[in-house]
This record gives sequence, C-alpha cells and structure tokens, in this order.
Amino acid sequence: MQSVWTLLSFGPDGWGDDLARGVLVTVSLALVTLPLGLLIGFLVALAKQSGEPSMRLAGNIYTTIFRGLPELLTLFLVFYGAQIGIQQAVRLVRPEAVVEINSFVAGMVALGVVFSSYASEVFLSAFRAIPRGQYEGGYSVGLSPRQTMRLVILPQLIRIALPGLSNLWLILLKDTALVSAIGLTDIVRQSSIAARVTKQAFMFFGVACLIYLALAIISSFGIGAIERWVGKRAAQR
Repeated sequence: MQSVWTLLSFGPDGWGDDLARGVLVTVSLALVTLPLGLLIGFLVALAKQSGEPSMRLAGNIYTTIFRGLPELLTLFLVFYGAQIGIQQAVRLVRPEAVVEINSFVAGMVALGVVFSSYASEVFLSAFRAIPRGQYEGGYSVGLSPRQTMRLVILPQLIRIALPGLSNLWLILLKDTALVSAIGLTDIVRQSSIAARVTKQAFMFFGVACLIYLALAIISSFGIGAIERWVGKRAAQR
C-alpha cells in the first residue's frame, strides 16, 4: 500500500500534478467568471433602477429566474440546452455541422449569470445607499450623467458594495465545484478520480477540503487588502 506522501507527491507515482491542475482550473474558472458576473450584475442593477418600466421588468425577471434556479440546473441548461439550441440553429445553414460547447466556457457562463443575479442586488442596494444629492452635485458642477457616474457615484458604489461582493466571491469559488458534473477536471473531479483509483476516498476528499479552505483563507487576505486600499482612497478624497 502506498504511503500518503507517495500518493500526494508530484510525478508518475503520485497525484500531486493532477490536483495542482485541478486547482489551476478552479482558480482560472473563478477569476474569468468574476468580471463577467460583475459586469452583467452592474448592468442589471442599472436596469432595475431605470425610469423605463420595461427595463425594470427585464431586470426583475432576470434576477428572479437565476436566483430561483439551482446552480447545478443552470449549469446543465447552459451546457446541454444551449448546445442543442446552437446546433439546431447552425444546421439550418449547414446540416452536417456538429457544435460542441466547451465545458469551461459553459461553466463560466452558467456561474456568471448566477453570480450576476446576486451581484445585481448588492449593486442595487449600494445605489440606493448613495444620496440623490450626489448626482445633483455632479450635475451642478457641469458633469454629464456619464461623468457623474464614473467620477462621483462609482467610487462610492464600489466602497459600499465591496463587503457583499466579497462574500459572493467566496460563494463563487465554492460553486466552481459544480463543473465537475459536466466533465471539467477541477479539484473535485481530480480528487474523485484519485479516490476511485487508489481506494483512498477519505484522504483525497479531505485534501480537496483543505485546498478549498486554503483558497478561502488566501481570498480573505486579498479581500482585506483591497478593502484597506479602497478605504485609504476614500479617506484621501
């Protein structure tokens, strides 16, 4: 029976290389999903506070759907449903064409829309916490609505929304484990393969737990540094 250190080592006899690749996939997926989710969430928040009723309705429908659906079901809908839909559309032009959606892209899109639906509520709360006088002050000194948003509102918005977005980042990091269900070789899938091959399920899933905890701790330090930097910038204004 191989020792624990041999099983976790790097090289042909160990699974360290595979687990490291799983960590890389997990972190990469979370990092590319984050800006997508933030951008969509910000736009949805703008729509939900728009003066146009149709925009508010569209934003509310979006958040209701993706906050109401289980994340795993959303992932399956994107990976399988979108693939079938795109393939049917392409076959109208090229009947012999076969379309396959990359599991990494499917995971990014699915997690991105779920993240954005929650992020939009954080942004919306931050918008509502900013006094209306801030907008009027920007307009009174000659700033356009776009300049007022960029120079006056956005810095305050980031500071107010940061704690809520930080929590969502930690949730996103954990939700990346779902992509193992569509074949993406993340931490969970690599640990599962190693557990089946070596019959050491408790050890490898325990290692996966420790890896996620380590990523959460590192993220907490990074978030703390960002919050201190934002606080200093706000104090200098």
